[in-house]
Amino acid sequence: MMRFRTFLLLGFLFIHSKASAQVRHILSGTVRDAATGEVLIGATVQVAGHAIGVTTNAYGFYSLSLPAGPHRLSVTFLGYRSLEQPVSLNTDQKADFSLEAVTQQMEEVTVTAEKPGDRVLNPEMGSTRLSFRTLRAVPAMLGEVDLVRTMQTLPGVTTVGEGSAGFNVRGGNVDQNLLLLDEAPVYNASHLMGFFSVFNPDAVKDVKLMKAGIPARYGGRLSSLMEVRMREGNSKRWAATGGIGTLSSRLLVEGPLVKDRGSVLVAGRRSYSDLVLHLSGNEDLKKNSVYFYDFSAKANYRIGARDQLFLSHYSGRDVFRVDFEGNKLNLRWGNRTGTLRWNHLFSNRLFANLTAVFSDYDYRIYIPAGVQDDAEIEISKGVQGANWTSRIASYNAKADFTFYANARNTVTFGTNFLQYRFDPGRLKAEGDRSTVHEIILPSQHAREYAVYLENEQTFGNKWAAQYGIRLSAFEYLGPGTVVDYPRTPSETGGPSGERRFEKGQVIASYLHPEPRLAVRFSPAAGRSLKASYNRTAQYIHLISPTTAASPLDIWSPSTNNIRPGLADQLSVGYYHTLSRWELSGEVYYKTLQNQIDYRPGAEVKVNPKLEAELLYGRGRSYGLEVYARRHTGRLTGWVSYTLSRSEQQVDGINTNRWYLTKFDRRHMLSIVGTWEAGKRLSVSATFTLNSGTPVTVPNARYEVEGGTISVPINTRNRRNTFRLPSYHRLDLSATWKNRPKPGRRRQAEWVASLYNVYGRRNPFSIYFQQGSNAQATEAVRLSIIGTVLPSLTYNFTF
Repeated sequence: MMRFRTFLLLGFLFIHSKASAQVRHILSGTVRDAATGEVLIGATVQVAGHAIGVTTNAYGFYSLSLPAGPHRLSVTFLGYRSLEQPVSLNTDQKADFSLEAVTQQMEEVTVTAEKPGDRVLNPEMGSTRLSFRTLRAVPAMLGEVDLVRTMQTLPGVTTVGEGSAGFNVRGGNVDQNLLLLDEAPVYNASHLMGFFSVFNPDAVKDVKLMKAGIPARYGGRLSSLMEVRMREGNSKRWAATGGIGTLSSRLLVEGPLVKDRGSVLVAGRRSYSDLVLHLSGNEDLKKNSVYFYDFSAKANYRIGARDQLFLSHYSGRDVFRVDFEGNKLNLRWGNRTGTLRWNHLFSNRLFANLTAVFSDYDYRIYIPAGVQDDAEIEISKGVQGANWTSRIASYNAKADFTFYANARNTVTFGTNFLQYRFDPGRLKAEGDRSTVHEIILPSQHAREYAVYLENEQTFGNKWAAQYGIRLSAFEYLGPGTVVDYPRTPSETGGPSGERRFEKGQVIASYLHPEPRLAVRFSPAAGRSLKASYNRTAQYIHLISPTTAASPLDIWSPSTNNIRPGLADQLSVGYYHTLSRWELSGEVYYKTLQNQIDYRPGAEVKVNPKLEAELLYGRGRSYGLEVYARRHTGRLTGWVSYTLSRSEQQVDGINTNRWYLTKFDRRHMLSIVGTWEAGKRLSVSATFTLNSGTPVTVPNARYEVEGGTISVPINTRNRRNTFRLPSYHRLDLSATWKNRPKPGRRRQAEWVASLYNVYGRRNPFSIYFQQGSNAQATEAVRLSIIGTVLPSLTYNFTF
C-alpha cells in the first residue's frame, strides 16, 4: 500500500511540472451531431499529424492545452465525416464542432461506436462500447432489439439460461453488475422474467460495458459496470421514431424546447400479448394477461455557455395475471428512476457534474382467497390467499469534477452519497376464510459514502496510465433488533442475544480503500499491451438460493452478520488494430471475499431469521478471453471466445473443498455477423455455444408411506458436481430498407427474424422425481424455449 501511495503522489506532482517552456493556451468546447444537436461521447479532437489529442467526456466536452500559434485540428468520430479546421491560439479559446453522419439512414437514432483504435490507445481494459446501429443489426427475439442479450455475445458475459434475469460477468453473480441508466442504478433490468431488458433501444445514446480496470469514480459492485446513457433529444427539429413488432410496439417523439438550446424526448413501449389473449375464443385464455410496458423521458436546457440542466425519468412494469380453472395469481414488478443533473464549467479546464438520483424497485404477488372450494393455492398450511410485497429504494447525491491539467494529464475527483431503504417482505395471508395472518419484516436502512481521486496520464507516445483510489464506507442503521448468527456450521453455540438499536443508530459500519491502476504500453502503431489491477467493494446483496435469479429475489444490505463482498482482479491483455480488424486477448484472475451461499433447504422468502440461512466463504475466477471484430466492409461482426473457471470455498459445503459456482461456464463461443447484400438489404446471424451450467444431483432417496413414495435427496452436501448439456442456438434476421423519396425525411424498414432456427431444446435446469416405481429416480430436463420463434417488425422514422 505504501508503494502505491508513493506512486500516486509522484504522479500527481508530475501533473504540475512544466512539459515545455512555451506559452500554452487552452482550447475547449463541445462536439455535437450536426443534424440533431446531440453531443457525441468519445469524439477525438487532435492536432493533425501529432499524437496530441483528447476525447470528449460523457457530455461531449473537451479541453486541450496547446502551444501558442497556429494549429490544424482534426475532429473524428466513427460513422461521421471527419472535420479539419485551422485555429490560431494567442489566448484561451472556445471552439464547438458539429459533425455530419456519413449515412442519413435513421440518423435521428444513430449512435456510433468508438473508433477501432480507441481500445488500443485507451488504458482501460475489459471495456466495450456498442452502437445502436450494431444493436439493431443483431437478430432479435420476437423482433425486440435487446441490449442485454447483445452484451451476452461479448467475451466473459453470459447468463444461466433463457428466462433468467440479468447476466453474469467473469463468473460473478447477477447482483455483482452495476447497471446505470443516466447514472441511476437499476436493481432489476428484466422484462418477462428475463427474456427482455428494460432498456428501450430507441432512447439509448451510448452503452459501455467494463469488466476490468474500472475507473475510481465507479464502485459498489464486484464484477462489472454497464453504463447506459439516454439520448437528449433533437434540439433542431421535431421527429419521431418507432416500430410495430410481433410482441410489442414502441414510439419515440423528440424535438426542441428552444431551438439549439434545449430539447425534450419521450419514448414508450408496450407488449400486447394480453390483447391477443383477450381476443381468443377460449374463455379460459381470455382471463389471463401477460404484458410489460415502459416509459422514458428526458429534457435538457443550456442556460448559458457554462451551464446545462438535464432531467431524465424511467418507469416500467410487468404484469402477470393467470386464471386457470379457478386458480388465480397476480404478479407485478417494476422499476422507477429519476435523474437531475447540472453541468457547470468553472473554467476552460474544470468541468463539474452535480447529480441527484432516485431509484426504486418493487414487486407484488397477490393470490385471492376463496378462489374455489377445492383450491390448492397455499402459502402455508391452512392458507388460501396471500398478498406479498417487497421493495428496495435508494437516493443518491453525487459531485464529479474533471480537471484538464495539461495535454498529458486529466484529473477526475468527486464524492458520492447513497441512502438505502429495504423492505424485505410483507405477507398478509388469509386462512380458512376467517383467520388473517400477517408477517411484516422490519424495514432496513443504510448509508454508503465514497470519495475518489484519479488521474489519466500519458508518458510520451508509448506509455499511458490511469491510476487513482476510491475510499468507500457503509453504515447499517437502526431502528432494529439484531442477533449475531454463527458464520459457519463448525462454529459452536447458537445465535447470541438480541440487541436493540434506535432510529439512526449505527448497527455495523465498514470502511474500504479501493485502489485502481491501469497501464498501457504501445510498442508500435496499432498495437498495445495493457495491465490493470482494481479492488472493489460491494455493500448490498441479492439473496437468491436458486440457480437463476428472478424478479422476486430479495435485496439485503451488509449487516452485523452479512459482511461486504470484496474483489481483487488482475488483468493482462494484448490489443491489435488492422485495416479491417480489431483483435484482443485478455487473461484475468479474480479473488473474492465474503461470498454468500446457503444452508441445505434454506428458506429466504419472508423469513425473519433470514441471516441464519446463510453461509460465507471465498471465491475465485480466472480465464482467457479472445475477441476479433471486423469493423469495415460489407461483412462486419465479431467472434468472441472465453475459457474460464469460477469456484468458491465455503465451510460446511463439499467437505470444505473448492466447488464450482452455479455461474461457471467452461467454454463460451459467440459469432455475430452482418452482411450488407445491397443498399437496401442486409442479413445478420448469431451463433452461440456455451458449456452447460453446474447442477447438484441427488445421491439417495427418502422413502415414506412404506416405501411407496420416494423423494430424491443429496445427503453429502456436495454441490454442482455435474453439468447440464451444452447450450447452443442460431438466430437469423434480414432487414429490408424502403427506398426514401427525394426531399422527404421519412425512413422505414422491415425486419424479419428467426430465433432458435433449428429448434434446440436448450436445458434451463434439471429436476429429479420419483420414477415409474419408488425404487427409481428420474431426471427431467426443463426447457424454456424449445422451438423456432419467427417475428416481423416494421421500423420507421419521420
